[in-house]
Amino acid sequence: MNPYYKDYSEYLGEIWPGIKVQKLSIDAGFSCPNRDGTISTGGCIYCDNRSFTPRYCSASDSISEQLRKGRDFFRKKYPEMKYLAYFQSFTGTHVSAPEILERMYEEAVADKDIVGVIIGTRPDSLPEETIKILERLNEKTHVIVEIGAETSFDATLQLINRRHTWGDVEGAVQTLADRGIDTGLHLIAGLPGEDESMILETVSRACRLPVRSIKMHQMQIIRNTPMHRMIERGQLRLKPYECQEYLDLCVKIVNRVNSVSGRRIAIERFVAQAPPEMVVAPKWGLKNYEFTNLLLNRLRDQQQD
Repeated sequence: MNPYYKDYSEYLGEIWPGIKVQKLSIDAGFSCPNRDGTISTGGCIYCDNRSFTPRYCSASDSISEQLRKGRDFFRKKYPEMKYLAYFQSFTGTHVSAPEILERMYEEAVADKDIVGVIIGTRPDSLPEETIKILERLNEKTHVIVEIGAETSFDATLQLINRRHTWGDVEGAVQTLADRGIDTGLHLIAGLPGEDESMILETVSRACRLPVRSIKMHQMQIIRNTPMHRMIERGQLRLKPYECQEYLDLCVKIVNRVNSVSGRRIAIERFVAQAPPEMVVAPKWGLKNYEFTNLLLNRLRDQQQD
């Protein structure tokens, strides 16, 4: 057990005790409301969905086929593994009709090796009909909803073309909690115009909500995104974190999570790792587990001081 903070494996172990579980990402062909014209176009200025979608995912395959490919990917090493269907790509509740969502989720949970569902979405893409679908699904299997919040500052949300507010995040988290559905928040450290104090304030605000986990990552400049082009044209300034600087920040994030919430909120991760050929900056040359080991060493040193 991690002695410094509640990590994601401990969190999952509480839900599925004695079972080793692994997320299997699914691309179900969703779009996003700030991408398809529902509220805006172009999507978030930093986003290229290919940077975090595993190779075995393809919207041209059925959900069942993507789950099979994902199992094949992991099963050779972990034959006894069970799986969580992870609707990861784009906004996992944004469809033209609610019944489409229900069919997709039902197809996923029909797989005998699937023991839970994780749905990545936005706070403004959870209408009442969708909440009811999630409630019904939660009666059959364990559901976790990951909400992309990114920051608690509305000016930043507008700048990056999220087109929702922090108030939307608060409302969505509370509604899901009231319906008995576990919720996590996704946050980004180093967004344009934000300093360390703003990042830590966002972490504090997140931890005051009824969430069970948060997922952080450093701001990456991904090649050929709107953000990349804006930086090249001189329309936007952004200095990505150096590794040591970000380690210092993550120590403060852990301390903030542990002190603010009054309960043990899990921290799923601290870094993202897009394919190297897609990343303009920062280029640390570290894998996720290597960064985590460096952070644990920093936290150990802090405790010994």
